[in-house]
Amino acid sequence: MPLVAGVDTSTQSCKVVVRDAESGALVRSGHASHPDGTEVHPDHWWTAFQQAAEMAGGLDDVAAIAVGGQQHGMVCLDEVGDIVRPALLWNDTRSAPAAEALNDEIGRETLASSVGSTLVASFTLTKLRWLAENEPDNAARTMAVCLPHDWLTWKLAGSPGIERLVTDRSDASGTGYWSPQTNDYRLDLLERGLGKQVFVPRVLGPHESAGESASGAVLGPGCGDNAGSALGLGARPGDVIVSIGTSGVACAVSQVPAADVTGTVAGFADATGRFLPLVATLNAARVLSATASLLGVDFDELSRLALSAPSGSDGLVLVPYLEGERTPNRPNAKGAVHGLTLHTTTPAHLARAAVEGLLCGLADGIDALVGQGVVVERVLLIGGGAKSEAVRRIAPVVFGRPVVVPEPGEYVADGAARQAAWTLLGGDEPPTWPLAGAQTFEDAADPQVRERYAEVRDLTEG
Repeated sequence: MPLVAGVDTSTQSCKVVVRDAESGALVRSGHASHPDGTEVHPDHWWTAFQQAAEMAGGLDDVAAIAVGGQQHGMVCLDEVGDIVRPALLWNDTRSAPAAEALNDEIGRETLASSVGSTLVASFTLTKLRWLAENEPDNAARTMAVCLPHDWLTWKLAGSPGIERLVTDRSDASGTGYWSPQTNDYRLDLLERGLGKQVFVPRVLGPHESAGESASGAVLGPGCGDNAGSALGLGARPGDVIVSIGTSGVACAVSQVPAADVTGTVAGFADATGRFLPLVATLNAARVLSATASLLGVDFDELSRLALSAPSGSDGLVLVPYLEGERTPNRPNAKGAVHGLTLHTTTPAHLARAAVEGLLCGLADGIDALVGQGVVVERVLLIGGGAKSEAVRRIAPVVFGRPVVVPEPGEYVADGAARQAAWTLLGGDEPPTWPLAGAQTFEDAADPQVRERYAEVRDLTEG
């Protein structure tokens, strides 16, 4: 059976998995760290990839490779492909004023209808505007702009000149100058950001080859991390993926593109030719850790306490805006607890309210996806927060849908490996790989939980 490799070049590290192309069985894996910071020289990504590949036993025996990676960001190259300056990553916020300026100049409705999203600081277009305004010499040297996974794929192909750069729909849809609706670049928007035209990567189809590596392996087109995770999970139309990590993410495989003028839903593309509308929240797993710290318990005890309290926590509500919030967009909001009585002033009630508040915030995100035409039949729950027994059991009560929790895994790298197999084997759809160790949690929805949350959610702006 042929082997394929999937690479996840994430913000913090590089992971490599080697899998059987037909069955998806894991053969071996490796990882290596990236430097901290929001500005990183791409050479570090190449070094980490080589280290991770070596830890995985080398890739000389794999037939195909694909790279998933952190979305957005900005990698600037000169005319011969040399790095102009360290890459700005998605989480570098220095371009936030540029994002607001571009939203005002272009118009939010125009952006939503043109590229599926209004702009925030993570989008590449905003970083190009920052570059033009703050580093004009580097802007003048820039002859090509690409994304982190584009650059690593290009390096794997031997850096054959900037005219050979390629990307895919999912990552291109996070630039702010490519349309998932029309599958075309909006170079007029790119020029509005940088002040000039530059070379941009060719956008490949979902399993179109990007060439070959030095070892002769077929290169897949690659994908952004959220699209890679969806592919690794085998998500299909009707699925919403909810990830509870440092931040929260709700995204869905959809047959229709999103165009949300409010900016709540980002209208991304997925890695299969469909769409991946996405909502992000600032407050997720840290709501659990903060509550556990407040109560002086570990995560297992927090979970036990939460499950010992009744649904709705007898009216006690925790609005989890501990670091402001992005969805809804309330950067100055604070967290709040409502409904304290002598009866509800117990560790169990507060633990339950924390879990329910976290899930209600994500449920608001799911509602925003539904408002963009997304059909939701089940929820795939992943991330560190999904390890909580209370989160797993209370999620269907809040979401009102079955919740599937797969075993923890490197789903971005797995999605890249599945894409590599699709590029190698062909077919209309990616190969079917089983989702290992998945558990399904079902329970009757309790609408009063969200109704009570909605009563007090909007009292927390200050």
